[in-house]
Amino acid sequence: MSDNKILELLKELKSHKWVDLTHEFGPDSPHFPLFKPAEFKTIFTHEDGFFVKEYTFTGQYGTHIDPPVHFEKEKPIYINDIDLKNLVLPLVVIDNTAKTDIDPDYSLTVEDIKNWEKNNGPIPKESFVALRTNWSQRWFDVKLFENKDENGQNHYPGWSVEALKYIYEVRGAIANGHETFDTDTAVEQKNGFPAEYYVLSTGHYQIELLANLDKVPETGAVIFISVPKAQEAPGFPVRVFAVLP
Repeated sequence: MSDNKILELLKELKSHKWVDLTHEFGPDSPHFPLFKPAEFKTIFTHEDGFFVKEYTFTGQYGTHIDPPVHFEKEKPIYINDIDLKNLVLPLVVIDNTAKTDIDPDYSLTVEDIKNWEKNNGPIPKESFVALRTNWSQRWFDVKLFENKDENGQNHYPGWSVEALKYIYEVRGAIANGHETFDTDTAVEQKNGFPAEYYVLSTGHYQIELLANLDKVPETGAVIFISVPKAQEAPGFPVRVFAVLP
C-alpha cells in the first residue's frame, strides 16, 4: 500500500464515528480493593514556569491491560511483548445485560454466546470480544460499582471459563474485555480467579474496566488500544477507542 493510500485510509477512518471506551480515573475512582487509591500530586505550577503532576497508582488501575505475565510466570509475556497488530482488532460486543440486570452474579455461558451468534453470526477469527453488562455506568459511584452486601462481599458479573474457552479455542479470538474489575464474577473469586487465569495462562491479554460498550454496535467496529511502553510492565492504564462502521 502506497503512502497516498495510507493517507486515504486515515481520511476514511476519520469520517467515521469514534467512541472512547476508556474511563477517566483519579484518586476517587473505583479500584480493586487490595490496591491503594491513586495519588495525583502537583509538583510544579505555571508560576514555576511549567505545570507538572506526579502520579502514583498500580498498573491495574482505571481502564487497563492485563498481559499474560500478570498471572502466568511460566509465560513471561509483558505488555511490550504484545504484537502491535494485535492491539488493533475487529470488535465484537456481546450484550448480556438482560441477564446481569436481574442477577449481578451472572457469568456469561457458552449458550449465551451461541444465542448471540444466532442473531449476529459466528464471532470472527482474531477478534477482540467484549462483554457488555452496563456495569461501567456505575463508575462515578464507588458503592454502586463494588455492589457490596451486608457481609462486605462484592457482587458484579463476569465470564465463565467455558465461555472463554469457546471464544478462544473454537472461534480463535485474540483478546477479551469487560466493564468490571475482574474476568470472574466477584462471588466466584473465593476460589481464586479461574477465568482470568485461563485467559492469561493461554497467552492472551485482556482489557478491564471498559466504558461505553452501549455506544458501539455488536459487530463491525474496530478497537484500538494504546498503552505506554513501561519496562517489564505486568499491567498499565490504557486509552481504548472504537471506530464504528
